[in-house]
Amino acid sequence: MAVRDIVLYPDERLKAECAPVEVFDEALAELARDLEDTRQVGPGAVGIAAPQIGVLQRVCIVDCSTTRKPTPNNGHLVLVNPEVLEWEGLVSGREGCLSIPDYTGNVVRAEKVRVRSQTVVGETFEIESEGFEARAIQHEIDHLDGILFLDRLVSRRTDLFRRKVYQKGGKKRPAESKKTG
Repeated sequence: MAVRDIVLYPDERLKAECAPVEVFDEALAELARDLEDTRQVGPGAVGIAAPQIGVLQRVCIVDCSTTRKPTPNNGHLVLVNPEVLEWEGLVSGREGCLSIPDYTGNVVRAEKVRVRSQTVVGETFEIESEGFEARAIQHEIDHLDGILFLDRLVSRRTDLFRRKVYQKGGKKRPAESKKTG
């Protein structure tokens, strides 16, 4: 297990479509552990996708269970080869990303989704999600398709915001906020 470096925008790996996972072995389990370790040290991160650590495979993690208002959620999710099967409603909301640390933006996403995925051992499962967790899942699946939240802004002029910073101990730091990955 290891904390890996986050790939930062405009690195081209963030725009690549990821390959489906076909081998479910210890290397995949290790990748999932590294993703989780890396997510844990990200300030307020609720999700992370493999391309954000330079691995172009369809693997991501979402965990909204510890957010300030943990609306109904499915807990800690490791999603391998995830796909949205159905969606319902549209809602605009603010998103941040570990790979774009200086900005947040307003993005329109489905309010509810039904997703099919596999576990790290290859078992298929489906979940239904809504609210913030549904947004985070969609954000991470976008990463697997080479899509960033910047690509989903209606207008960069009105929907993109510089992340606020605060002074602590004489150092400038990004404000703590929940990032979807």
